[in-house]
Amino acid sequence: MNISIRLYYQFLFIAIFFLFSPVNIVAQFQNIKNDTFWNTQEGQPIYSQGGGIFRFKDPQTGIEKYYWYGVHYEEAEKYRNNPVKKYDHCSFKSVTCYSSTDLVNWTFERDVLTNTSETPQSWRTWVGRLGVAYVKEVSKYAMFVQHGNQVLVTLADSPTGDFIWHQKINMEPIIGTSNTGDQTVFTNDDGKSYLIYSYGKGRNKIYVSEIGVKDGKVTILDCTQIFKGESREGNCMFKYKNKYYMAASNIYGWDSSFAYYLVSDDIRGPYFPTNDMQIMEGCEEDYAHVTQTGFFYTLKRNNTETVLYCGDRWADFAGNGLGYNQWFPLSFNGDKPYFNSLSSWNLNEKTGEWSVGTDNNYVKNGSFEADRNKIPSDVKPVQEQLLGWKTVAIKGNPVAVKSEISPQLNYFNTEKDRKEVIGEKSLNITDKVDFTREISQQISSSPFVTLEDGLYILTAKIKNSQGFKTLKMFAKSGENALEHEIESENSSWESIQIENVIVKNGKLTIGFYADGTANAFCLVDDVTLVKQ
Repeated sequence: MNISIRLYYQFLFIAIFFLFSPVNIVAQFQNIKNDTFWNTQEGQPIYSQGGGIFRFKDPQTGIEKYYWYGVHYEEAEKYRNNPVKKYDHCSFKSVTCYSSTDLVNWTFERDVLTNTSETPQSWRTWVGRLGVAYVKEVSKYAMFVQHGNQVLVTLADSPTGDFIWHQKINMEPIIGTSNTGDQTVFTNDDGKSYLIYSYGKGRNKIYVSEIGVKDGKVTILDCTQIFKGESREGNCMFKYKNKYYMAASNIYGWDSSFAYYLVSDDIRGPYFPTNDMQIMEGCEEDYAHVTQTGFFYTLKRNNTETVLYCGDRWADFAGNGLGYNQWFPLSFNGDKPYFNSLSSWNLNEKTGEWSVGTDNNYVKNGSFEADRNKIPSDVKPVQEQLLGWKTVAIKGNPVAVKSEISPQLNYFNTEKDRKEVIGEKSLNITDKVDFTREISQQISSSPFVTLEDGLYILTAKIKNSQGFKTLKMFAKSGENALEHEIESENSSWESIQIENVIVKNGKLTIGFYADGTANAFCLVDDVTLVKQ
C-alpha cells in the first residue's frame, strides 16, 4: 500500500472515530434548565408565553427548522428585571418568533405581530393563547390567537413574516359563546391542523376543529366536542404512538395545577375515560413543577418518540418561582403518560434521547410555590398538607382544614424577603403554643428517573427567631443520618447545608425538626438536593 492510500485510510479511520466517539455523542446532548429565566443563544431574554412550537421550512434555505411562537407581555419584562413583587395585568407587546435546530438553543427571528400593527381594532385587550398552521390551499401561514372576546386569524407569507389581520371569528354560532376558553393549535402527521379549545364560559367543555378555508377565508371548518365535565384550561394536544392525548390544567386562575389528560385512537374521539380527565402521574407533588399545561411537542427519531411537556408559569407575574417556560420529558407506561419533574435535564435532538442533568434538584416543591393558598386550605383545591411535604405535629395544635387553631404551614414572603429567596411563599414552622414538629419529604427513584446512590449536598435558606430548644435540618438514608443544628437566631435569611449526604438504595428522607416555645418561628425556603 503506497503512502497516499495509507494516509487516506488513516484519515478516514480518525474521522469515523470522532464522528461516533462517546465524546461526540455526549456533545449532542443539550441542557434544559428550569426554574430560571431563559435567554436566546445570543444572550437576549426570551419572552414567549401561551404559544407553541411548529416545524416549517426555512424560507431562505428550504431546510426544516423549529419555530416557537408566543406572546411578549410588558409585565414579563418588569417581573424578570425585579421578581420581588406582583405586576398586575398582561399588556400585550408582540407575538415573538424564535427558531432552533435542536429545540434547546433558540435564536430570536423577529416580532411577527405587534401592538403597533395596523388593525381595525385596538390591541388594548387580552391577546394570548395562540398557534400557527400552514394552510396549503392559500399557501399562507395562519396564526389563531385569542383577541378580546373572539378568535383572531392573521396570515403571513412565511414563518417569520408579518402576520396581517385576516378576520375575527365569533364562536357563538358554533359553541354558544363568542370566545374560546383557552386554545392551542395541533398539527397532525398528515399536515392537517386543528384548533384545540374550551368553552368560553366556565370552560367545562373541550372541542376539536379542523383549520381550513371556507368562502375564501381561513377559518375552522367544523366542531367536535370531545369532553364535558369539570372546568379545564390550558387545553392542548399531543400524539404518541398513534394515540391522541387531550391535556389540560385546572381552573386556578394564573396558578399551577395538576396536569390532566384523556386518550383516544382518533383525533375526534371518543376520548377515555369518558368525560373524566385523569391526573398525570408524576405531577402530583408539585403541581407539574409549578406550571400550567402550555403545549407539547413530539420529537420523532427513528423508532423513538419523545414528548416534551412545555409548561407556562403565569401567576399574573406575581411569583410562582423564576422563569416563564418550564419544559420536561414525558415517559410512558403503556398509554399512560408520566410527568418527570426535573429542574435540569439533557435532550439529544438527533436521537430523541434524554437524561437527567448533573445539577438536577431532586426536591419537590422546594421553594414552596406550588401551594397557591394558605395551607391548610378549605378553598379549591382543598389541601391539608404542603405538596410534596409531610408535617407531623408531635406536640402543639393539630394541623387540620377548617380549624381556627391550626398552624399555617406556609408563609407569604414580603418584597424584602424576595430579595433573598425565590417566589411568593416559604415554609412556616411556628405555633401559638409550645410545639414540636417534623416536616419531611421522602425522595426516591421514580419508574423513569433514578435517584442514584452516592453523595449529595442538601441546602436551604432559613430565617428564625429565638425560642427553640432544638431546630435542625436533617437527611436520612437507611442507617446513615446527618443533621445541621441551627443554634442561634437568624434575623435575616441565611444559607445552611449538609455535605456528604449518603443515598443508598435510591431512597432518602430530608426535612426539618423543631422543638419551640409559643410564637417562636422558623421560615425555610429554596431547599435543594444536588449530586455532589
